[in-house]
Amino acid sequence: MRTFDLTPLYRSTVGFDRVFDLLDTMGKTDTSGYPPYNIERVDENDYRITLAVAGFADDELDVELHENTLTVTGNRSETDNGRTFLHQGIAGRSFQRRFQLAEHVEVAGASLVNGLLNIELRREIPESAKPRKISIGGDKAGNVKVLKDADAA
Repeated sequence: MRTFDLTPLYRSTVGFDRVFDLLDTMGKTDTSGYPPYNIERVDENDYRITLAVAGFADDELDVELHENTLTVTGNRSETDNGRTFLHQGIAGRSFQRRFQLAEHVEVAGASLVNGLLNIELRREIPESAKPRKISIGGDKAGNVKVLKDADAA
């Protein structure tokens, strides 16, 4: 059983659409294994995805980020320049590989070095999403001081 019907959960929850979409797409991952890749944590907020794309030039590769989905596409030109292969073991087929990124993860850059496509990722949490300290206020009579926007700044 590889599919789950999440329809009943949609009726009883509000604002969790993205979570259900992620659960829905988890079972639909690409199982071809091409091209092979690594996902590496460089430090606390930096990550790197490295894809082995031997034989691809940078103009044959496309990296696109759309709604937290990173898509890497490789389109090989089909020209063989009159070559006849006795054995062709180097995979030269076109591909498309997708990665789901967490919220607040952005692509910092990409480079192609020695047949490896390195995609640098950085997690940048906005100030509004970071934890903040709430001061507890009041006087001895139990009156509470209400912070206004002008007082908070």
